[in-house]
Amino acid sequence: MMEWLGFSCLLFGVLLRPSNTQNVVPDTALNCCEGDILLLLDSSGSVSSYEFSRLLRFLSELLLPFSLGQGQVRVGLLQVGTEPHLEFGLDAHSTQPGLQGALQRTRQLQGDTNTEAALMLAQGILARTGAGDETKLPKVLVWLTDGVEPGVVDGPMAELRTAGVSVLAVSTGHGNYQVLRRVVTAPIESHLYFVDIDDISIITEDLREAIIELIRAEGLRVVEVSSHSAVLQWRPVLSANTGFYEVHYNSMLPGGGKGQPSGGASSGVQYHRRTLPGDASWIELSGLQPDTSYTASLTPKSNQDYLNTLSANFTTLPEVLSPAVVTVSDSGPDRVRVSWGPLQPEQVQRYQIEYGALPSGQVHMVMLHGHQNTTLLTGLEQETQYLVTISALYSTGKEKALSVKACTQEVLPALADLQLTPVGHDEVQVRWRGHEEGLRGYWLSWERGETEIPSRPASSSLYLLPGSLSTLLTHLAPSSRVCVSPVYRTARGEGLCCTTHTQTGLTLRTQTHTHTGLPALYWT
Repeated sequence: MMEWLGFSCLLFGVLLRPSNTQNVVPDTALNCCEGDILLLLDSSGSVSSYEFSRLLRFLSELLLPFSLGQGQVRVGLLQVGTEPHLEFGLDAHSTQPGLQGALQRTRQLQGDTNTEAALMLAQGILARTGAGDETKLPKVLVWLTDGVEPGVVDGPMAELRTAGVSVLAVSTGHGNYQVLRRVVTAPIESHLYFVDIDDISIITEDLREAIIELIRAEGLRVVEVSSHSAVLQWRPVLSANTGFYEVHYNSMLPGGGKGQPSGGASSGVQYHRRTLPGDASWIELSGLQPDTSYTASLTPKSNQDYLNTLSANFTTLPEVLSPAVVTVSDSGPDRVRVSWGPLQPEQVQRYQIEYGALPSGQVHMVMLHGHQNTTLLTGLEQETQYLVTISALYSTGKEKALSVKACTQEVLPALADLQLTPVGHDEVQVRWRGHEEGLRGYWLSWERGETEIPSRPASSSLYLLPGSLSTLLTHLAPSSRVCVSPVYRTARGEGLCCTTHTQTGLTLRTQTHTHTGLPALYWT
């Protein structure tokens, strides 16, 4: 949790990419695409009814331009709650009026945020859609979440990506950035969005364009371009038994000319040829020169049909000198970790890190070897903003510096006392005492006994206002662990836990419970 809190000070505003074309329906989306879009919508109780209605309105605007049905775009909606609910499948709607009406009729589930169960259902939905050539169609999962306790999602999301599903995510709360960036498909800058629910319309155009790029029906697409590599993607038109692909690529001469195989030596242009099996759908071109224009072509070779050659031009990025990216993590009351990249030990002799409290604090300096790209800054003041500057000294004498602002966290008072009193067979009265200064409420979590699988009790949670000092919990599981944590503006404070015993009463022993790794709560 602390890792995300520090990082959010830097990147929350960056990830919101305003669009000047919001609420404009592009004609380019009509008849442009073919593929499946499965919407994974957080419908749990942590999402307010207002937020849920705004999410549905956002989806309505997002999907409005697409042509629907077989051979076009198919859309399904899967809601996340205590149990996942398939609101409508991929074959349910082949017209926009039908889809728009279904979105308007969608009702919120409430309950817990069981994202893991919903992802297991999503795997089945996307795996069994289509047969034959339809299995080659692109599939996209768009996850809309408020970021509150998404659960263990890395494994199921990785399985979806391995199966060829592109994962995009929109977070309307303050979810864990590291978790979300791990689960989405690259590139992160166009597939991961953090936005306030009232401003969600500003990402409509950008998200729609990202989806179009994934399910565009034709063409050779160039993605993930760097200074030395690029990835080519295409819709498969062959299979492993019906043919193969030839890929040709080379740099373009000044003025737009192309190098040719016969003239590569004299012109100074290298001409490359690669052969790929018929079931391939992408290739990474490596060893490219930075800041250079290239042309690439893809020719399907088949004895059964004549297929057109696809081509694309692209320009590699300029050489990236470190530090190009700086991140802040592991933020605490007296420390922050600073990391940077890319790591270039062959070129950088050493790094110099300077930091001081804003606006006019004393400047401190740390020197590191060129093979290091992270350091922990300690002895800082709590709840203070620091200016951190990383400077790289290259072996050529060149220097490059990059500065960021980092925030230390406030000291959060822990819960003072927690007591459990048995009331019935599976009921308990919970009482606690906390510190009032800066308090925004309390967060309770416990295990319920009424589940479909008795050996795996379901976890429940509850938020209570700061004036609440007790509550009655019912239907507890045997030996249920009940935890209470104080909630402050930026995070939860250290809580306490007690364990119930339905046969022998209650264990009055209390244990300190730290919410490390749990999603943060933010209040304004």
